[in-house]
Formats: sequence, C-alpha cells, structure tokens
Amino acid sequence: MDENLKREIMLENYMHPFNKEQVNDDSYIKVNTNNESCIDNIDLYLKVEENKIVDLKFMGEACAISTSSTSIMIHNLIGKTVEEAYEYIDNFENMVEEKEYDSDLLNEGIVYNEIYKQNNRKHCALLPYVGIKKALKEYIDKK
Repeated sequence: MDENLKREIMLENYMHPFNKEQVNDDSYIKVNTNNESCIDNIDLYLKVEENKIVDLKFMGEACAISTSSTSIMIHNLIGKTVEEAYEYIDNFENMVEEKEYDSDLLNEGIVYNEIYKQNNRKHCALLPYVGIKKALKEYIDKK
C-alpha cells in the first residue's frame, strides 16, 4: 500500500474515528486500556450477542496512532464472531511483532504493517487490542 494512502487512512481514522462515543448501557462490557507512559487512555464498550460482536465503541484520549488503530479495529470487528475476532487480533498482533500473518484478513489494519520500524509506537497501535482481548475474555468467562 502506498505510504500516502496509509497516512491518509490513519489521519482520517484519527480525525473522524469510527464509533467514538460513551456508552451507559449494562448490556455492554466495559474495559479500560491505557499506556502508563503517555496520554493514551481508552474505554472500550463491547456488545456480543449469540457469540457475535454486534457493537463496539470507544471513548477516551489517545495519540493519533492509538486512536486510529482503535477506530480501524472497531470497524473490522463489528459483525465478526468471537472466534473470527480472535483470528483478526492474532493476525494484527503478528504483523506488528514482525511474525507471520495473513494480510488479507486485516483490511485497513494493514496500514500498520511497518509500525515495527518505530518500536516506541508499536504499543500505541496494539493498545486497543489489549483492551478488546480483556473484553472478549470477560464475555467468554460470563458464558
């Protein structure tokens, strides 16, 4: 993917993030994920019905990388089963950690395929994934 297109996608998801809104509904699982060494602090709101992610929102303050990564992650996980979500998450994490991954599964998430070159930014891109794994675990534990 062209570097300018990557930047454009990241910037669009930072300036106009998908599903950024607070939720006050007990049918959602709420988890917090943050980076203790910077401003990144995100609440994720996950709603799963019959093993399918039917809604996912976030609220918080974070850098451009964390915000755009969260927006892209949410866009890609809504509508997936829990198992499909874990497959997406595993592939994204593998990409960021320079391990083998299936690029076809990542859609716009592929814009972070070179984030490993900035080691200090890897955590920013992975932050929402730490949170979603906590939320999915909470869903599975409640079943």
